[in-house]
Amino acid sequence: MPLPPCLACQSNYVYQDQNQLICPECAYEWNPQQLLDERFVVHDVNGALLEQGDKITAIKDLKVKGSSMVVKIGTKAVIKRIIEGKDHQLDCKVDGGVEILVTAKYVKKA
Repeated sequence: MPLPPCLACQSNYVYQDQNQLICPECAYEWNPQQLLDERFVVHDVNGALLEQGDKITAIKDLKVKGSSMVVKIGTKAVIKRIIEGKDHQLDCKVDGGVEILVTAKYVKKA
């Protein structure tokens, strides 16, 4: 299995020393297992873990900024990707073909 490039300098000459990966060019060391544990996770209003491809349902009417459109309660959507941010965490495709950004606390897993 090939090792990933260095996170600091993108060098391909990374080697493994026990459970650490080390870059000989910039001397950066990291544990790849810790990076997997620290990934960004999003939970819905009920505490269920949300992932890309999950189907969600709106739990209240949501006004869409910059539009006169309102996403009604019970509207279903599919999560296209999860975004690390404080305002909106979910990039969704709503039934009807509209794409919007939604805050996770206003949806539940369908």
